[in-house]
Amino acid sequence: MKKPLTEEQVKELNALRDVPDEAIDTTDIPSLADWDDAVVGKFYRPVKQAVTIRLDADVLAWLRREGKGYQTRVNAILRQAMKKSRKPAA
Repeated sequence: MKKPLTEEQVKELNALRDVPDEAIDTTDIPSLADWDDAVVGKFYRPVKQAVTIRLDADVLAWLRREGKGYQTRVNAILRQAMKKSRKPAA
């Protein structure tokens, strides 16, 4: 459990909040790295939940035909459908 802030800490935070951006010395901050190859969500791992679903045999055979990882493919297909359904109608 986190301890509540002391009165001194609250005063210090309030004083820092009130400092205008122009008064902050940023000369010691290194320049930004090249972000061209950055991947959004690279380290995002959604919480998985175990479920039982019933699939048609031909659909399951099609998913398994690519080899190991068919459950991941099912998830990717469903995620794509979910994203598509969220797009606002044009």
